[in-house]
Amino acid sequence: MESIIQSCREMAYQVYSKFDASHDMQHIDRVLGNAKKISAAEPQADEFIVELGVLLHDIDDPKYLSKGNPTAKDILEVHELDAAVISEILTCIAAVSFSGGNEQELPSIEAAIMRDADRLDAIGAIGIARAFAFGGAKGRKLYDLSEVPRDEMTENEYRKKEVATVTHFYEKLLKIKGLMVTAEGKRLAQERHDFMESFLRQLYHEVD
Repeated sequence: MESIIQSCREMAYQVYSKFDASHDMQHIDRVLGNAKKISAAEPQADEFIVELGVLLHDIDDPKYLSKGNPTAKDILEVHELDAAVISEILTCIAAVSFSGGNEQELPSIEAAIMRDADRLDAIGAIGIARAFAFGGAKGRKLYDLSEVPRDEMTENEYRKKEVATVTHFYEKLLKIKGLMVTAEGKRLAQERHDFMESFLRQLYHEVD
């Protein structure tokens, strides 16, 4: 199992090394760390499924799709895993995405752990750093005080319209705490959420 995980990691690194800092291998490692913390409180979870799922969860991210890169399915099939295992991992990956707040049904505890672990990395100090890294890579404004955050949107609307990074806090990041599923995920999210609110108060104080 460890050899498969290491091989998948090496293949994933070749893809993530082309992404910006908001979705690079450091992000993957942080999500793995989060997943291990949550998994410790969910002993029934299959750690092999969780680890492979986390390693590959951004490979097929539509924000970074590029011809020539292997898909998560490609990477898993190279290792001749059982078809049922591959299907379970891909199903978990599909449930991780934030789609404008339109939550996908979680098929398993493994999917819940993966989604909570990934979302923890989107909030708090590191979430703030990632948000501005991604916004900078896309050439977005830091903030736009005239911009009204969208409260409800379709997945397509969420992905297509580019907003200032601070607006993104209201459209996604500040909603995450309330979307956590696992008990440990909820506990870990609270401190990070509080930090983001403090950051925004200071930001508005400085730009007023």
